[in-house]
Amino acid sequence: MRRLSQSPTDPAFVQDPYPFYDRARAGGDLFWWEDYGLPCAVSHRAVSALLRDRRLGREAPSGFEPAIPPHLRPFYDIEAHSMLELEPPRHTRLRGLVLRAFTSRRIAALGPEIETLCDDLIDRFPRGPFDLLEAYGRVIPVVVIARLLGVPEERAPDLLRWSNAMVGMYQARRTRAMEDAAVQASIAFRAFVEETIARRRRQPGDDLLSALIAAEEEGHRLTTDEMVTTCILLLNAGHEATVHSLGNGAKALMQHGIREVDETVVEEILRWDPPLHMFTRWVYEDCDLFGFPFRRGDRVALLLGAANRDPEAYADPAGFDPARKGAAHVAFGAGIHFCVGAPLARLELLIGLRRLLARCPGLRLVAPPVYADVYHFHGLERLMVEV
Repeated sequence: MRRLSQSPTDPAFVQDPYPFYDRARAGGDLFWWEDYGLPCAVSHRAVSALLRDRRLGREAPSGFEPAIPPHLRPFYDIEAHSMLELEPPRHTRLRGLVLRAFTSRRIAALGPEIETLCDDLIDRFPRGPFDLLEAYGRVIPVVVIARLLGVPEERAPDLLRWSNAMVGMYQARRTRAMEDAAVQASIAFRAFVEETIARRRRQPGDDLLSALIAAEEEGHRLTTDEMVTTCILLLNAGHEATVHSLGNGAKALMQHGIREVDETVVEEILRWDPPLHMFTRWVYEDCDLFGFPFRRGDRVALLLGAANRDPEAYADPAGFDPARKGAAHVAFGAGIHFCVGAPLARLELLIGLRRLLARCPGLRLVAPPVYADVYHFHGLERLMVEV
């Protein structure tokens, strides 16, 4: 197995990680990333297979649970109930209950509301250069999820602040200061959601949170802890990924002179520059994976961004092809942990980018796009444009 070193916070890597992925993939399906001390799957076939392999999972096997420092306990108390971090049977029950509330009909019904929100934001675009992320990309997902959950929209700035702080726990640049901020955000976020749940139990509404409270499967309902974590997960995971996808997508469309957006273009955006680049798995039993022997308790990283640029899966993978056909991308993962919010993210991207280009035909970049130092995520820090 080829061993390579590359700091994930190196400025050149932050701005363009794809040359490193190409170098790593040239050595085979897996390579050893020295900076992480982990084997990494880098080809499309390996990442796709390992995402679905039930010998691997998100939950640490018994006896290998990482120690949690006391100062991080409030954050991980929330994580303990996240379906993203659990395996069957608990994952099956949680996901089933959430999907009973998070229906395709409920999501599709948001379409006109998302379109109106986009038009309202576009109407407020300033004259002269401005940051499209600040004026548009960061606003749409947080407002949509607030409305979906039935949370007061005026609290959106709080939700955004808490989400940004908590997501810092998954970034390679994580520091003690970021950890402390994430813990404070976790405490505040939990209190807010618990208060909102109590209010919805007294006065149910036509919103996702009321539906989560009512959801029941084989006599089981979500506990308050599970509801708190699910609400926070839907905001944090959905918001972070959708903001990056909107920014990366708008950048790609302007750079390639594309003026129309349909479902195929949305899928190419997600393939070409996905919002999440690394996802890890625990190994549950001794096994050989793509020529490398793994032992129970090992971990392996799956590089989604690399898989989506694999020349074995895509012709001209570095090119942006708005009519591309072929292998399914892995931007939303695969298997039992396939992103539960994928339909909503796709809808927000389709409507958000379509309205942007329709309303702003002269939209153009006025400065080179700058990516933020947020790996394992991959998204822009700012996107300066002019209408």
